Amino acid sequence: MSISIKDVEHVAKLARLALTEDEKKLYAEQLARIIDNFQELESVDTTGVEPLCHALPISNVLREDTLLDSLGRDKLMANAPAVENGFFRVPKIGE
Repeated sequence: MSISIKDVEHVAKLARLALTEDEKKLYAEQLARIIDNFQELESVDTTGVEPLCHALPISNVLREDTLLDSLGRDKLMANAPAVENGFFRVPKIGE
C-alpha cells in the first residue's frame, strides 16, 4: 500500500508535529512498509486458532472480600495531637 506525503502531513498535523520534507518522505516509506507487513499477516491461515487477549495463560488472582472490624473512633482519636467533639482539631488557616 502506498502512503502519500499528504497522508503523513495529515497525521503530523493531528499529532501537532512539525516535520521537514526529508522526514515526511522517510515516514511515508516507513509507514508503507508497516502497512505492507500487516497485509502479509492477513494472508496467514488462522483457521482453528482461538482469539487471545494475552499471549500467556494468566488470570487475575483476587483475594476474598471479607468484612473486618474497624478500630473505632476512640482508638483512632487516641493518637491525634488534638481532638474536639469527636473530630481532629487542626490549626486555622490564615484569613
